[in-house]
Amino acid sequence: MLEVPRSGRRPLRTNSKRKYLSRSLRLSNNSISDLAGLEFICDHFLAQPSRIGWLDLSFNQITSIDPVVCELRELHVLYLHGNRIWELSEVDKLRELQYLHTITLHGNTIETNKNYRKHVIFTLPHLKTMDFSGVTHEERVLADVFHLCSRRGKAAKKNPQ
Repeated sequence: MLEVPRSGRRPLRTNSKRKYLSRSLRLSNNSISDLAGLEFICDHFLAQPSRIGWLDLSFNQITSIDPVVCELRELHVLYLHGNRIWELSEVDKLRELQYLHTITLHGNTIETNKNYRKHVIFTLPHLKTMDFSGVTHEERVLADVFHLCSRRGKAAKKNPQ
């Protein structure tokens, strides 16, 4: 954690406490398996950690979405592609992120579920882009219909007549 982030095209600005004035955090390609220390990292490096708008956790070893991600209320973009998330229900945890409009989840085991895209689009109604592909109005309608039909199917199984 002592390593100074590489500067890109624009110089990294810091405040008087030498914390970065950034709303983006890129932690890709780090073999991270859980997000237990994410709060500490954010507090240590960023001037306003609660204002993160873009979080890149791609190409790690993450198997579940930690509740700490849901505390980032201003999150707009979340990259989780190339991890090891295998349960589709993990996406449900992100439901409360009302500003989340872009997510990547491809390259995770959940991608093999035939209802993967429909489930994510239904669960995250503010999405505009998923897996670097735009979410269309038709996809949103189909996701809503699919969800309605699957709920009816579950209800019928519980209460057979």
